[in-house]
Amino acid sequence: MVCTLSYQMYKYEHGLTPAERRAEEVAAGEAAASLRDLRHTIRRRRQVRVRPDGGSAPRVEPLGGVRSNIC
Repeated sequence: MVCTLSYQMYKYEHGLTPAERRAEEVAAGEAAASLRDLRHTIRRRRQVRVRPDGGSAPRVEPLGGVRSNIC
């Protein structure tokens, strides 16, 4: 939404109506929840998952799943 400069100055001088304040609080709460979810997702992806056999990285196999004796 585009507001004229005079309207923006009026709002700055007189403040927001209660309905506008509630709308701003809802928008701020939604943004905070989105950021929290994003941080949680990033944190979970950065965790190193340890395999049950004690290794920390998956085994790399040649194409086709055929293992060779050459290292």
